[in-house]
Formats: sequence, structure tokens, C-alpha cells
Amino acid sequence: MFSTRLRRARKAAGLSLRDVGARVGLSHAAIKKYEDGVAMPASDVLLALARALNVRAEYFFRPELVELEGVDYRKRSTLPKKRLDAITHELLDQVERRLELENLFPTPPIQAFSPITGLPAEVGALEDIERVAERVRAAWKLGLDPIPDLIDLLEAHGVRVFMVDAEAGQKFDGLAARVGGVPIVVVGRHWPGDRQRFTLAHELGHLVLNGRLAAALAEEAACNRFAGAFLFPAASVVQKLGKHRNAVELQELALLKEEFGLSMSGILFRLRDLGIVSPAYREAQAKLFGMKGWHVREPGAVYRTEKAHLFEQLVYHALAEDYIGEAKAAELLNLSLDAFRRVRSMESAEELLRAADGQ
Repeated sequence: MFSTRLRRARKAAGLSLRDVGARVGLSHAAIKKYEDGVAMPASDVLLALARALNVRAEYFFRPELVELEGVDYRKRSTLPKKRLDAITHELLDQVERRLELENLFPTPPIQAFSPITGLPAEVGALEDIERVAERVRAAWKLGLDPIPDLIDLLEAHGVRVFMVDAEAGQKFDGLAARVGGVPIVVVGRHWPGDRQRFTLAHELGHLVLNGRLAAALAEEAACNRFAGAFLFPAASVVQKLGKHRNAVELQELALLKEEFGLSMSGILFRLRDLGIVSPAYREAQAKLFGMKGWHVREPGAVYRTEKAHLFEQLVYHALAEDYIGEAKAAELLNLSLDAFRRVRSMESAEELLRAADGQ
């Protein structure tokens, strides 16, 4: 277990054997022996390894080692494998802490993900995905209103959401997988909120459409259509913009983005998909966005970033009910005991916010 965790932590940190050896004052051959299970480090080396890899020493001896199943990455082909490995291993650490915490409760604190009933056995055309998204919204009693907190919604229906340090400029767009049958979705912690929301809805599409798409349909295109339809239902689009438009003002797009949390570009795609604007108009707007640099950062206010609150809340729930002590709570939150006590006492509001942002 120690050797596997050491290798995982090293990859999560994006370090080579030589890098780790240099940080702890050992040769790369010595680090390789630890990773191969040939030798175990002394306690002082163990602490040095923990510092070098930015983990707590307890991490190396955590009992449960999880594996991702059915992984679907949304990534560009140019994303370096080293960076993808780091993202994956950062995620695995979070998943392990999350599952360990949930198992400490006498009854499950989160409901299981329930498949949506009433969906078609096969989806034969992209237009049919509109009805699938409408069915999911109906099953979750969402009506046609905007979804204010998508992470909270997914968590409430049994989809575990994790956030990793993939910056907006990196070529990683999300991940969906299962761990022990539990569906998980991953987004970047510091992305603009509209990008987070589209990715979350896209990955929900993978969960909902899995095994239902006709062979002629491309899964990524289908999940993109689902994401747009889930965030901005067709009936709401028509209500807001009408059945046909020759043109749409930028301020209209900006106001709808603020209301529904779908990007201006995403709204233009919705208008094209629903036949409200012509494909030629959407293409002309796409060229304008490209020339202006709006495909990177859209004009107007940035949509607020979504936050994952549940894990931290469950830690304090478990602490309040004496399922865990302070030391275990600190370990789960990846904080030192001293830092955790300061956060717990709310000694400093700024420190609390910084610690939460680090998660």
C-alpha cells in the first residue's frame, strides 16, 4: 500500500524520481526502491517525503485504495500525459477521502444515484436529446427555471462532484467516471462558472445517455446537446427569444448568460439547434467572437464560479456527532491540526475562506 501511494503522490505532484530524491536528499534509486516495495523509509524520511509531495504522512497508510471505472475524459489531444496523470491522482486522493468520510456515518449521508425512468431505449437523432433533457428536469422537479447551483443539484441526486486545480487555460475540460458504482464528475476549481456548468451538464449527459445512443450519433456531440438543453430548456429559449430571430443583441446574450449560467456562445448554439437563428448567422457570430477574442473570454461579467460545499460540511457534521475527532477531521480536509483548529474556531474569516478555496 505504501509503495502504491508514494507513486501516486509523486505523479500527482508531477515529479520524477530524481525530483523527489533531490527534495528529500536521497538518490532516485532509493525512491524507486520505496515505490517498488523493496524498502521502507525511516520515519524522518517519511516526513520529508510527505512535505515534498504536499500530503500528510497519514496519506501513505490510508486503508482504502480506489480505482476509477469507465473513465471519460473531456480533454484536448495536446494535454500532456504528465499533467493528465497529476489531475487523475489528485482526484483519486479526493475520492478516497470522500468515501472514507461517508463510510464513517452510521447511515449513508448522501442518497444513491437513481437512473432516470421513462427515457427512450435508443436515441436516434440529436433532436431527440431535447426530450431526454426535459425528462431529467421533470424527474428532478426542476420545471423550466434556471438552475442556481448545479453542483448542489447533482450532489443531491447522488452524483459526487470533485474539483481539481486545472486552470482555465489548460486543455482539460472535465471527467466522468464511477468508483464502486458511484458516479463522479470532475471540473476545474477556478474555471469561470459557465464553463464549469456546461462541463457538469455534459458529464451528466454521459451518465444519462450511456448505452442509449444510436451508432450514428457521436457521443461528445450528443452530450453537448444535452448540456445545452438541460441548462436552457427549449421552452425557456422560445419564451425568452421567440420562435425566430434574424439577429440577437450581445446584451441579450449577456443577460441570458447571467440568468441561465450558459455561455453566450452556448446560447448561440442553442438558437441554431432549435432553428431560431440560421446556421449562417451562428457561424458569422462565431467568427466575430474569434476575431474579438471572445471565444477565450466573453464580453461582460464573468459568471460566478460554482462551489463544492458538501464534503467540508460532512466533515463538520461527523465532528459534531463525534464520529471523528479533530485529528481525523484535519486529515480529511488535508490541513495541519493547528490550521484546522484555527479554521474550526473561525478565528479569521479570511483564513477560513483561504482554507476552503484550497479544497
